[in-house]
Amino acid sequence: MRQPTPNATAQSLVQRVWGYATVLRDDGVGYGDYVEQITYLLFLKMADEQAGAPNAPAVPEGKDWASLRHLEGDALEVQYRHLLTDLGKEPGMLGVIFKKAQNKIQNPARLKHLLALIDRENWSGLGFDVKGEIYEGLLQKNAEDVKGGAGQYFTPRPLIQAIVEAVAPAPGQTICDPACGTAGFLLVARDYLVDTYGKDLDREQLRFLRDHTFHGTDIVDSVVRLAAMNLYLHGVGSTESPVQNRDSLLSDPGERYDFILANPPFGKKSSITVMSEEGQTSKDTLSYERTDFVATTSNKQLNFVQHIYTILKVGGTAAVVLPDNVLFEGGAGETIRRKLLQDCNVHTLLRLPTGIFYAQGVKANVIFFEKRAAAEQAQTKELWVYDLRTNQHFTPKGNPLTLAHLQDFIACYGKPGQRAQRQETEQFHRYELAQLLARDKVNLDIFWLKDDALEDSATLPAPDVLALEITENLQAALAQFASIAEELEATE
Repeated sequence: MRQPTPNATAQSLVQRVWGYATVLRDDGVGYGDYVEQITYLLFLKMADEQAGAPNAPAVPEGKDWASLRHLEGDALEVQYRHLLTDLGKEPGMLGVIFKKAQNKIQNPARLKHLLALIDRENWSGLGFDVKGEIYEGLLQKNAEDVKGGAGQYFTPRPLIQAIVEAVAPAPGQTICDPACGTAGFLLVARDYLVDTYGKDLDREQLRFLRDHTFHGTDIVDSVVRLAAMNLYLHGVGSTESPVQNRDSLLSDPGERYDFILANPPFGKKSSITVMSEEGQTSKDTLSYERTDFVATTSNKQLNFVQHIYTILKVGGTAAVVLPDNVLFEGGAGETIRRKLLQDCNVHTLLRLPTGIFYAQGVKANVIFFEKRAAAEQAQTKELWVYDLRTNQHFTPKGNPLTLAHLQDFIACYGKPGQRAQRQETEQFHRYELAQLLARDKVNLDIFWLKDDALEDSATLPAPDVLALEITENLQAALAQFASIAEELEATE
């Protein structure tokens, strides 16, 4: 009898484990809650399988998988609830996975069935790729749940793959994502390093890859839990978690990294809700006062650009997904763009198509730059812009972006050390620094291709794609108006 392929095994397990989510929805357990419960139980099961092995997480006796296996009814529900609370107080990886953990499966019979479902497999024996694919499959299904999923934390994997392939990290280098979400950038970078160098890595390099290469932070503790588990299933991290729960923008952490790969959260302004003595609420715009920032602003993406500049090593490379407004906004935006052009080699900009993110209304780009040592002359000499937006039409499900759509960009970007040989094409244009500085407010929102739909009505996209594009344009406009209203309200 032919054995199933790892991919087939992963897909069947995803379907089996995810299929039970529909049963739990009748009990009021949402998809996000279900993925969290899977995370807790899967971690406990794997820790049970690996007990006694080097670098295996040490789960306290009586708070482990064995303490759940033979219970049922109210006794199971009570033990599970106390177990989650107690493990959240542990240091290291345990504390990250179980921080503020709660049991959302109130029906003991349903919980018992889920335990049996997970107990049926030897997860540790599946291999990192299979386990990781199973968990990634669950995260993607959760992201696809428009109403309650975590789509805002899920960057399309083909885009991440193209970015990682373009910047080409090497063993021994450090990689950070200061807004890591479910750790997509870190995991794709891990896969790239394993696939490219795996056979040649010695023991010390493998240890560095596991424990020291990857670093992530996120402000949402439930998302950090998913990221830590995602990395753990891929063989990254052991007793200590490579991702931490904190607000990256609060301060300079002190560490510096070779690569920063990130998709900071969408949403233009940071704000906090303030209640007066009379009980009235208002929103105050939240700005970050940091001595390493050249501009004070409430624009989250602009603050992330400044933070990324700070934590990037001199000689390091950053690739950051940013919305259009970061490219053209005046005031702090112009100040920060001038700073980047002066102190960094801002060499490539990828204009992304609409319809590739689960969160609609997003018009985004990827900006690539290298941090250079301080000098009087500007470090940017030329910016190459690749337009993958004009005349491109994608939807997350019907016509998703694939890695094949990004192959031409990867080829135009060029291998390390070969950017001097770049050639202009219809979609890839070069702009000298003087041209950039001459643009109003150093506007980097550059395009030159003609929109075929404006030239010839016969080339209009399909009705569903056209409707999606109209919706995204309206949502993007509404987001801009909302941010202006928030700012005006905060100044009253």
